[in-house]
Amino acid sequence: MADDSTSGFRAGQTGLIVRIPEAEPPVRRWRERLDPSAQAGVPAHVTVLFPFLDESRIDALVHSALAELGSHPAFDLRFERCGRLPEVLYLVPEPDTQLRQLTEAIADRWPEAPPYGGRFAEIVPHLTIAQGQEDAVLEEIEADLAGKLPFTSHVSSVELIVHDGTKWQERASFALGE
Repeated sequence: MADDSTSGFRAGQTGLIVRIPEAEPPVRRWRERLDPSAQAGVPAHVTVLFPFLDESRIDALVHSALAELGSHPAFDLRFERCGRLPEVLYLVPEPDTQLRQLTEAIADRWPEAPPYGGRFAEIVPHLTIAQGQEDAVLEEIEADLAGKLPFTSHVSSVELIVHDGTKWQERASFALGE
């Protein structure tokens, strides 16, 4: 959920993510200090769609439609290098085809919820480590991570998270097909 900290988080905001628990050991200390989403309770993840629908719109029909994500197969991701966006350092998930397909499928179903609010023309799947930092800090993090990569993660679900006004909370999990 990079680049979403400029206006802060608000109660009722939702997002769809895939958790990457294998990333926690190498990136936790950096994310806790330098990623606003981690500070607000979001685990290491790759965003599928943010922002999603306001919580007030999440009903049984939305849950049912999200359960259809099971038609997408579960998949493995490999993280072996860092990438950068302006003032953002992230881990690059490879291959990213299935992540893009998930994002596109959900955005097609809910066109009123384009990825990152429509601010970016291209979908760039990523696991944010740090935001708003000088290049020297980002280089320090990259050097620290060099010996901790690569790792692989099996993605078998998409999580719906909701901001409660203080922290992000998981509200539902939607299994992918096996």
